Amino acid sequence: MRILGIDYGDVRVGLALSDPTGFLAGGIGTVKITGMNDAVGKISEVIKEKQVEKVVIGLPLNMNGSEGESAQKIKAFGEKLTCACPGVVVEYLDERRTSILAAGYMNETGTHGKKRKDAVDTLSAEIILQSYLDRAKNS
Repeated sequence: MRILGIDYGDVRVGLALSDPTGFLAGGIGTVKITGMNDAVGKISEVIKEKQVEKVVIGLPLNMNGSEGESAQKIKAFGEKLTCACPGVVVEYLDERRTSILAAGYMNETGTHGKKRKDAVDTLSAEIILQSYLDRAKNS
């Protein structure tokens, strides 16, 4: 089963895809968007093209674990994606530290410049998806 990991942002959406066995996540890039409906359309195409059966979206919780405005927006996006892709399961994963982990990795590898933002978003999606896959293996 192919699983798509998503790090949703207002300008870019980072994407990662699992291998067919659901063991490893690999970043597949970013999609530039002009709004939520544009994101749903573009990501729906990726879902169909890659034969994705499940989507894991990073949920930006507050540091105390509560849901704020950003989390509500992500859930609205997930609902629209569910409507656009019948049969595809959408789940959420706490993403509070993924961007920090991704930025730290970029610093360690010396990744700077224009491509850094895209790389951070893609890596964040990869971290979200790999965290989900690791939890599924251990449950």
